[in-house]
Amino acid sequence: MKIGDTDLPIKIASDYDPSADVIYFPGNCLKLLDKIPDNSISLIVTSPPYNLGKPYEHKIDQEDYLKQQGEVIEKCITKLSSDGSICWQVGNYVENGYIVPLDVLLYPLFVKHEGIKLRNRIMWHFGHGLHASKRFSGRYEVILWFTKTNNYIFNLDSVRMPQKYPDKKYFRGKRKGEISGNPKGKNPSDVWEIPNVKWNHPEKTIHPCQFPVELVERLILALTNENDWILDPFMGVGSTAIAAIKCNRKAIGAEIVEEYVKIGLDRVKKASEGTLKVRPMWKPIYEPKSKVKKTAKCTLDEVISV
Repeated sequence: MKIGDTDLPIKIASDYDPSADVIYFPGNCLKLLDKIPDNSISLIVTSPPYNLGKPYEHKIDQEDYLKQQGEVIEKCITKLSSDGSICWQVGNYVENGYIVPLDVLLYPLFVKHEGIKLRNRIMWHFGHGLHASKRFSGRYEVILWFTKTNNYIFNLDSVRMPQKYPDKKYFRGKRKGEISGNPKGKNPSDVWEIPNVKWNHPEKTIHPCQFPVELVERLILALTNENDWILDPFMGVGSTAIAAIKCNRKAIGAEIVEEYVKIGLDRVKKASEGTLKVRPMWKPIYEPKSKVKKTAKCTLDEVISV
């Protein structure tokens, strides 16, 4: 796919262009951040390198890693609008069997800036991953949601979930007999059950740590309005841009790995045409049916008699 292809339903650019729908900068995010006007971005959402030595990063000393992250975070904050949000999704740094929670290390790099407040520490839980033998297997990562001011966008109704007990009613008081839950659905809470992108996931590419589109989609719907700009300084294979397209927003991001840019642009093209396979938001998580035959349950009297 060629950037600037006029046959596409959206305009894609490789450098900063305010008239574009998607800007996919093939280079270091610091260079792109210097080109973005201050206070112009409504949401910054990303999953930065974890300093684990993945193919897209060089493992460095923790002090140098935090310095690099701090530089990106500082520039991102200047680009954020006064009613905007920053969502930094991270996991744990793992070495020799022990872990260091990256969200704990990164938190001070945000709140040292004036006005920045942590609104939620969202736990992203998923059911699959590597199995540990000398500690409990890791099955969660964290999204740190910060705002720049107290006047921030939060569209809760856009991300409400179906009520667990939709027919539940008040059993006493003036509202006795009325439905007790919000008819629009319930608040999804700060624990999100979303499958991670493994080999059987419809969105899987060669990227080893890929964002699920529905995770970003939920953040975009809740924290921005239509036609707002979404920034991902570590764009990877374009999941943030895809979620933005689905939600009628604009996306801008940078990626240093040429192969990821190529894959990401192809995915963005397919998303704009409606042909990209993605996992729908709110789709129930697959529960495999057990082939083990169920045994008859004993009654309490039978247990006591034994």
